[in-house]
Amino acid sequence: MIEVIGVPFDLCGKRLGSRLGPAAIRLAGLIEAFNDLGLTIADRGDVAASNQSDESEGLRNFQPLFECTTRLRTVAREIIEAGNTPIVLGGEHTLAMGGISAALNHFAGGVGLLWIDAHADINSPGTTDTGNLHGMPIAALAGMPSGSSGVTDDQWRRLQAALVPKRNLALASTVWFGLRDVDSAERGRVASGCAITMHDIDRHGVEATVTRIDTFLRQAGVRHLWISFDVDALDPVLAPGTGTGVRGGLTYREAHLTAELIREFLDTPDCPYTLAGVDIVETNPLFDSQNDTAKMAVEWLASLFGKTILGKK
Repeated sequence: MIEVIGVPFDLCGKRLGSRLGPAAIRLAGLIEAFNDLGLTIADRGDVAASNQSDESEGLRNFQPLFECTTRLRTVAREIIEAGNTPIVLGGEHTLAMGGISAALNHFAGGVGLLWIDAHADINSPGTTDTGNLHGMPIAALAGMPSGSSGVTDDQWRRLQAALVPKRNLALASTVWFGLRDVDSAERGRVASGCAITMHDIDRHGVEATVTRIDTFLRQAGVRHLWISFDVDALDPVLAPGTGTGVRGGLTYREAHLTAELIREFLDTPDCPYTLAGVDIVETNPLFDSQNDTAKMAVEWLASLFGKTILGKK
């Protein structure tokens, strides 16, 4: 069974509005699309999330983020422990920490991450230019030090103690796909994993680069794959409803071919890894046109779960 969780939270991003994303994706026909595929899907509703800004010192809006993410972690772990697959609807990308944390702490190792995003999101408090936590989730999950001091360092340690008390995310099992806006401090960090930029996709094509992902995951010993999809991986001409758009992203067909190929790899009899869970985040209806970005999100998820031009495989 697939279980859907909404997380209407957006206080740690660049622009407000992605708190409306879960509702927009549902209204774009998510449940109906999965029913059409013959899949069993249940909607668990939304995780409680405060969108009251916190002006305390340290990391901006740390406390509401901490509460929301730890609640999500609990729900996602319940779903995984029941043998089901969580789909987390955002909300901004910081919330990805909750679901990935649940997978890291449930499985006895072998967790890999596919981060489909224009941004690397591996800044830490000491390297960020913006101070926005939505640019730091991978650094937190990987157990990186804050590079800061005082209240900020204390908050960072508290977040890591709650989310990754036993097993950190291994960068050697992490793939970035669709990168095109990477900060200088992040460049050396993504080199520890597999970083596929839009230049790579332009030069070699989707099939070759997604095959590279599969090869990397196998060689890294991944057994449980979490996929985190930020809609800003798509070109903003196609998906304007995001607060973090960057020109030159994936086209409609490139995005769907990526999902279709990942599905093919997952369905290969000798595939050593299974799908642990999925995030789809940063859908912001305030900047959208006729809910097009939410529709793209639904269509992309349907492709990932088996929809093809000639029907479900």
